[in-house]
Amino acid sequence: METSKHILFFNQISIIDIAKVGGKNASLGEMYNQLNPIGINIPNGFAITAGGYRIFCESNYLEKPLEDLLFSLDKKEYSNLSIIGQKTRNLILSATIPKEIRDEITTAYKELSKLCGTDNLGVAVRSSATSEDLPTASFAGRMESFLNISGEKQLLEAVRRCYASLFTDRAIKYRHDMGFTGMDIAISVGIQQMIRSDKASSGVAFTIDPDTGFKNAIVINGTFGLGENIVQGRVTPDEWIVFKPTLFNEKLNPILKSRCGKKEFTMIYAENAGVASAEKTIINIDTLLAEQNKFSLTNKEVILMAQWCQKIENHYKIAMDIEWAKDGLNNQLYIVQARPETIHGKERKQTVEKYSLKGKSKVLTSGIALGNKITSGKARILNSPQERNLLQQGEILITDVTNPDWDPILKKAGAIITNKGGRTSHSAIVARELGTVAVVGCGDATSVIKNGQEITVSCAEGKEGYIFEGLLKWEIKEQDFSQLTLPETAPMFILADPERAFDLSFYPNKGVGLMRMEFAISNTIKIHPNVFCEPEKVIDEVVVTEIKELIKGYENGKDYFVDKLAEAVSTVAAAFYPKDVIVRMSDFKSNEYANLIGGKYFEPEEENPMIGFRGASRYYSDFYRKGFALECESMKKVRNEMGLHNVKLMIPFCRTVEEGEKVIAEMAKNGLIQGENELEIYVMVEIPSNVLLADQFAQLFDGFSIGSNDLTQLTLGLDRDSSLVSFLFSEQNLAVKSLIRETIHAAKRNKIKVGLCGQAPSDIPEFAQFLVEEGIDSISFNPDALIKGIENILVAEKKNTVRI
Repeated sequence: METSKHILFFNQISIIDIAKVGGKNASLGEMYNQLNPIGINIPNGFAITAGGYRIFCESNYLEKPLEDLLFSLDKKEYSNLSIIGQKTRNLILSATIPKEIRDEITTAYKELSKLCGTDNLGVAVRSSATSEDLPTASFAGRMESFLNISGEKQLLEAVRRCYASLFTDRAIKYRHDMGFTGMDIAISVGIQQMIRSDKASSGVAFTIDPDTGFKNAIVINGTFGLGENIVQGRVTPDEWIVFKPTLFNEKLNPILKSRCGKKEFTMIYAENAGVASAEKTIINIDTLLAEQNKFSLTNKEVILMAQWCQKIENHYKIAMDIEWAKDGLNNQLYIVQARPETIHGKERKQTVEKYSLKGKSKVLTSGIALGNKITSGKARILNSPQERNLLQQGEILITDVTNPDWDPILKKAGAIITNKGGRTSHSAIVARELGTVAVVGCGDATSVIKNGQEITVSCAEGKEGYIFEGLLKWEIKEQDFSQLTLPETAPMFILADPERAFDLSFYPNKGVGLMRMEFAISNTIKIHPNVFCEPEKVIDEVVVTEIKELIKGYENGKDYFVDKLAEAVSTVAAAFYPKDVIVRMSDFKSNEYANLIGGKYFEPEEENPMIGFRGASRYYSDFYRKGFALECESMKKVRNEMGLHNVKLMIPFCRTVEEGEKVIAEMAKNGLIQGENELEIYVMVEIPSNVLLADQFAQLFDGFSIGSNDLTQLTLGLDRDSSLVSFLFSEQNLAVKSLIRETIHAAKRNKIKVGLCGQAPSDIPEFAQFLVEEGIDSISFNPDALIKGIENILVAEKKNTVRI
């Protein structure tokens, strides 16, 4: 390999060479030399140094005119940004690459082609700024890349266009935002062997959850064809969430969750690309429906990619944003870029703002929520960034998709709503950077929302973002737990929505005392479990069609149920790992089960479902035994296949000791054997019989969880939903407290854990005091009550210590 003054091949580059070759190329060289040897495929290539760019500017006398143009930029309103950008780019594009640099580029290109066993090698040509891909700043997406470039003429044109992209409107504005001025940024250009992902797939990966900063997850997005469609947000990609702690255990499945995206377009090589201009070498085609319903990677490939991502993070010792590609000719995976993740790389604040709507209205559309805030205002539909003047400060931007050309105007938007895009699309990345409310991938936002319409955008409902009609009211509660210490009594969560788990894991806590399985069944699965066991009983064709649509992509409905429930539970278990997550088996009442799709064919009609066919009684009954077997199969997958042994299981509404024995036997028959792989089975104490026979229940179960709502209701013999007697409902009633006290004492006598789930300890300090004095092990709170609950426990423990 010949030595060149302004060319460095990847094997000559390391991370310390940012000043010479920019952040992107320095990282590629570092990975090529350090990670290729340990099995991570990095395509070969070379970099034109920043010194080459400076000679280009000097020989064409560009420094002074470029500096003058940048100095004349309106740095307050950016009113002349487009004019300045166009003029600076025209200066670059009308200039000539000096013969010295040109000859070095063509010689290196021939050498790279020879190394790859061909003549005119197809390459990717990418900009790499000397201030790019740093932990505190990233020019990613703000400068140009050119794909499927071949031949010397096309390559030289692409290099000049990369130089010009240092002065795109978005790059000019970003350098000002980040404090870079004048000509203090230079550009290197990377030339890298193209991976034929046009015949396979490509995508991006984060070694940290990009929405919450949760560090134990790797998030991978993928689509068919070249990866620019994901980066630019043109498609809704496939997504996988992979759990780091079990990633390298070959016996376990570390994939927590997978979602098949629409993948609307596939980017491929253009015909006659070799004679086209540098920006016309690729085209987008509609993705075939059969391909849209397939994943772009196999599970085995997902795990391998996640392992590579983890090794890259380990090498750099920082969370990383990675681009990958699969070659359709040799079916190998490759890493084509890696840069520090710049949003969550810093430490998370210990103060959170909790947004909640005071009321709701008609939902106009929904999509992927970014962040957890709410905003409202007038909708402004824009078809392109050229219509920027139509957007007034604070209006809600509605568009099909954004790309980096939109960057200069996005700061004006009160919220961003797009038809297309995923969690790693351009819109999503910019929204996180700006802290702007955004909902992406709605599909129909530009058609269902009218220009000038007053709307409310809520990202406070979990991962799903909603656009409501009208200007709704909301409240913001700030919770500061920076100075909060954890009490001896374990504060735990009552949790329903798995989508909130990663975010809630940052709160002070000792795990999840109650995860409600019903939420996942009703919101994600939506279908009655027995439908999958006895589908012939569902005779309504409309219902059958609805079921087929939901389970699309699965060979059978049972797999759908097991996988979706396992995804929900494993997400929560991973978020709080290795802390305990106590999962309650399904506790729908018969009328609630009947409301599930197909449910009316399997459920009895009861006069009083609250004390009817619910909880433990269902599990061993012929009415529901098969459905319960699916629940067990899912929990077995979470614990045994995924290795999440922090999951404990809990039986609700268990009326008698004999019933408890039957349920434990039924679980064992389905492969959930108490004590095996550390499996613990708890029981809810919510019926007076549980307390009266607490010692016998304690011999059977590994722990008690007091359900204060049902226990209060059944002790006082009232319907808490009846307004006529609801005033009598109180956990403070002496009869209720006596039963709670006896439950705690029985647990202590039998040396098993005991906790309580309910609102009272956060609402009533005296009730928290009572529980602490009696020696309860844990108290579980809804997320919005956790901080107040902890404060009440701390006060109670302090008083209790003084008394002792």
